[in-house]
Amino acid sequence: MTDPRPSLPLDAAFDPGEVANTVSAWRKEGLSVGLVPTMGALHAGHIALVTQALSLCDRVVASVFVNPAQFAPGEDFSAYPRTLESDAQKLAAAGCHLVYAPTGAAMYPDGFASTVSLKGPAEELESAARPHFFAGVATVVTKLLNQVRPDAAVFGEKDYQQLLVIRRLVADLDLGVRIVAGETVREPGGLALSSRNAYLSADDRRRASKLNVILTDFAEALRSGAAVQSAQATAQSEAEAAFDSVDYIDARNAETLAALPQGSLHQPGRVLAAVRVGKTRLIDNRAV
Repeated sequence: MTDPRPSLPLDAAFDPGEVANTVSAWRKEGLSVGLVPTMGALHAGHIALVTQALSLCDRVVASVFVNPAQFAPGEDFSAYPRTLESDAQKLAAAGCHLVYAPTGAAMYPDGFASTVSLKGPAEELESAARPHFFAGVATVVTKLLNQVRPDAAVFGEKDYQQLLVIRRLVADLDLGVRIVAGETVREPGGLALSSRNAYLSADDRRRASKLNVILTDFAEALRSGAAVQSAQATAQSEAEAAFDSVDYIDARNAETLAALPQGSLHQPGRVLAAVRVGKTRLIDNRAV
């Protein structure tokens, strides 16, 4: 059996009681607390979120938990990379104060029977292909926010729909946490950093970099006055030619993710896509 309490290069908590005790001690010193939730397999994008949290708060907690509730049967839960020791090294080097790595049993004990129900920005897009996804995300994020009780939590814009869902969740349930967006970090070729990029072969990675180009062109077309329907059709055609399959490529209202009226864009927009390259599913987005 794997030891759930490895020796790590920074302070660590492995259950809700431990993280609550550490945060409580910080609060008694009058310190503010930031949270960066992750599923581990950390890359430069995650570290940028930690750095942003450090600029906002006196102490920062990074959670590392591969959340089973957001994976459907047949998805990559078992294969998802679990690299806690190397993750902790990266967090320590970045100046993070605590890694919170709860076990599955600590997060979902026997008899666990509650989930968070969502509408609004959680509808369509990711939910069309993965109808289970946002209920799993919202449930675990609600638990993390209640366990850590941070002043601010930082989430990456690469998962833009998730960011809006969490903002709506926090506002609707009066969770009292400031949700901060972190800019997407990209490889030199434009591919958005993602833990799942590790699945890509060299050829897959070359093809995957086209997603950023297609979305950038899509956003620029809308910015230049092209009709939404026409620009979307062009982007759809280009994506279908470049990738093995396209779950969606669409333009939405940037604040609500509501569908846009046809004609030229006259409101803040966001273009979003999910595609498959080989066996890897990639998502990305661009502001308009």
